[in-house]
Amino acid sequence: MKARWLAAAAALWVARPAFAQAPGTDASVRQALQSIRPSALEGHLRFLADDLLEGRGTATRGYDLAARYVIAQYRRIGLEPAGSEGFLQPVPMRRATLERAKSGVSLTVQGKRHDLTIERDYLMAADAYRRQSDVDAAVVFAGYGISAPELGYDDFAGIDAHGKVVAVLSGAPASFPHTLRAHYSNGRIKDANFAAHGAIGVLTIRSPVDERRAAWEKIAPASRQPSIRWLGADGVPDGAAPELRVAATLNRSSAETLFQGAPTSLAEVFDAAEKGKLRGFDLAARARMRRASRHEAVSSPNVVGLLRGSDPQLSREVVVLSAHLDHLGIAAPVQGDSIYNGAFDNATGIASMIEVAAALASMRPRPRRSILFLAVTGEEKGLQGSSYFAEHPTIPIQDLVADLNMDMYVMVGALREVVAHGAEHSTLADVARQAATTIGVNVINDPTPEQVVFVRSDQYSFVRHGVPSLFVTGRGGASSQAALDDWLHRIYHSPQDDLGQTMDFESLARFARLHLLMAQRVANQPSRPRWNPGDFFGERYGRR
Repeated sequence: MKARWLAAAAALWVARPAFAQAPGTDASVRQALQSIRPSALEGHLRFLADDLLEGRGTATRGYDLAARYVIAQYRRIGLEPAGSEGFLQPVPMRRATLERAKSGVSLTVQGKRHDLTIERDYLMAADAYRRQSDVDAAVVFAGYGISAPELGYDDFAGIDAHGKVVAVLSGAPASFPHTLRAHYSNGRIKDANFAAHGAIGVLTIRSPVDERRAAWEKIAPASRQPSIRWLGADGVPDGAAPELRVAATLNRSSAETLFQGAPTSLAEVFDAAEKGKLRGFDLAARARMRRASRHEAVSSPNVVGLLRGSDPQLSREVVVLSAHLDHLGIAAPVQGDSIYNGAFDNATGIASMIEVAAALASMRPRPRRSILFLAVTGEEKGLQGSSYFAEHPTIPIQDLVADLNMDMYVMVGALREVVAHGAEHSTLADVARQAATTIGVNVINDPTPEQVVFVRSDQYSFVRHGVPSLFVTGRGGASSQAALDDWLHRIYHSPQDDLGQTMDFESLARFARLHLLMAQRVANQPSRPRWNPGDFFGERYGRR
């Protein structure tokens, strides 16, 4: 009997959370960590990912219901309203829907015209800037379409793109440092570069890397979704490059047609890209591209709550915890289901943010700096809500010291490893390592840099406004990589990301506790986070 009792006691001791014994965590911190309960996280997630909310699409009734739920949680916790209208920051938007019958793409290659079919041969998104556009121009191949002088790289060297359609590969060179690879693969960065070189249209060719990440058959139905962009005071959509009149994405077969008669075949282009030896050249082709879009004014809010810091001086500085509240709404059915619930993407992040807010609010004393909890709209539409907030912050941008972003914890396997995307650019790297050590997980380098995760979530909006930021993704280690890859291939951005999945809420609780520790450390440090000396993002976007 005694032996069994000792064995049970030993098992309970081993099962105690790592933070219960970790040095540097005082009683208040340990109590806050223990207050994050898997059952509470499950409760939030099961409401947010229920069919009742219809996938929380941007500017929909389902999203507004989710926003009201978050407000109710903020009130329960005792956060202060920190939006422009109470807890809300309405984001003015334009929704653009492609008029397919009035749109089209044809290629004339070596004198032969090829009329392409939408979804089969090409994809085209609606234009939130203009209602009608028409381009008929020569096509020039411009590599990835990137100019990166600090890396000694320029795809436009030796070619003339003025008044032409540029054909470019998606993504960026694998030789780039991984966060710069992500930055230069970003659409708004590329569009600005195309416009700067005089291009009037764009034909994107999906790289083999991107085709492996998401096959044409999966992205084609998603292309039917309307485009949404937030509007500036002048009525111009954010990120618009007016010089670019029309854009489309070609499938592999149509891209091969485009390269007929070219000095280099498409297969040779892909091979050159793999070897880092891409060169631009004129193609023996013209493109006729027409696009018609229907516009509609809509609005969708960010939800903003503030936990006031305890230090009379440092409380003027603010740490941001962000997570996107939206998902894809109701869209093309898959396996008979048309509601894209977004259980992992991103009910996990919102549920975690709510529980972190409650835990931090319970601490005595509270963290020294204030902490802003920001549930944003329109992430799935191109980081719309976070971009609007960073451009129109409800707290002065110079007072925002960091953004810790919470997006899509995939509950496949117990949490053993994390990637702190972007942390290496600032002193936030030490914060992430210390917090990970406390809860007993390892910080690893990004094992899939080709996914360009760094620019695909809301922390990137803060980076572009000079705020040191990071975004943590978690996984169960190498043994669970196959299961994670399978989830990303089959479930990600599909209606099957719903409540029918196997869910490990204990691991989600560890994920939330990690963010609590990071927020608490940033809020209590004597100095605000700093960009590393000479860092690319600090030099380009950091405050002088």
